[in-house]
Order: sequence, then structure tokens, then C-alpha cells
Amino acid sequence: MAVFEGTFTQTEPLKFALVIGRFNDLVTVKLLEGCQDCLKRHGINPDPQGNQVDYIWVPGSFEVPTVARQLALSHRYDAIICLGAVIKGQTPHFDYVSAEVAKGIAAASFQTGVPVIFGILTTDTMQQALERAGIKSNHGWDYAMNAIEMASLMRQLRSNLAEPYARHGQSLPASLQNPMESEVV
Repeated sequence: MAVFEGTFTQTEPLKFALVIGRFNDLVTVKLLEGCQDCLKRHGINPDPQGNQVDYIWVPGSFEVPTVARQLALSHRYDAIICLGAVIKGQTPHFDYVSAEVAKGIAAASFQTGVPVIFGILTTDTMQQALERAGIKSNHGWDYAMNAIEMASLMRQLRSNLAEPYARHGQSLPASLQNPMESEVV
């Protein structure tokens, strides 16, 4: 039997999309900065003019899952990082938005096989959100680490799953293929 784990090296071929909610941008911009710092320190060029990371801004967290799913369906990315902040107010709006965003992001990943990272802060107060976006620690860094690890792990799994087929002269079933890995660059 084997053990599979994602790594944080050999990141040059990895491609990421970041979907960022503009609402509560005081928080989301800080999450983005933490995320970019992590990517850069792990050998990934976060420059939007580069070829490893694309940035997609949406109005708020509620719109994040729709765009994340569309990006995942393209199979252009090894992982998608969703960033946003939903802060509780005095109405049930928070409950509806945070629950649907969580379900939508999970569904995007399940339906496509592409890691879609849940980087949406759901907090009771703005102070809690700011603490998680840089005052005490920056969870943007954690979300990028999760994306790197999952992207690496998924590449390993696809490669390992392909071996038995190759030994018998068969091609990997389409459901297990990643179109990105067959692209000619």
C-alpha cells in the first residue's frame, strides 16, 4: 500500500485562481495579501501578469461559489482559492449567506474534482474578522497552504491512478484525467 501527501515544493507547474469577494474589502484585501505572500514564498509567481495566478473579483461572498465552479469546470487550474468575509449583523442574513457560500464552495469541488479552498471568514464582529486577516494572524496564508498541498496531492493521485492503466497499454478514463496536464505549453 502507499501513503500520499501533498508537498510544498515543485510548485512551478501549478496554476491557481483566486476568487475574492469585494464586500468587506477591508478584510478581504488583507486575506489576499496573506495568500499572495504564501504563494510567493513557495515559488509561485503571484503577479496577475504572470502565468500561475489569475484573480477574479466578485461583488461579495455569495457570488464566490458560482464563479469558483465555473473556473473549476474549465480545468485550467490546479486549485481555486475563495476569499471573502461574512460578518454577522442584526438579521438572519448572515446565516443564509454563510451557509449557502459554504455549500456552494464544497459543491464546486465535489462536482469538478478540482480543490476549491474555503477561505471565507464567517465572524460575529468586524474585530474578529480583522484579527483573522492580519492583526493576530492571517488566514490568507493558511488558505494558500491548503491550496498548494491539495494541488500537489491531486496531481500525485492522478499520476498514481494512471499507472495501472499504462502498464496494460490502456489510457486513463476521462473521468480521472486532468486536461491541464496534457496541455502543451
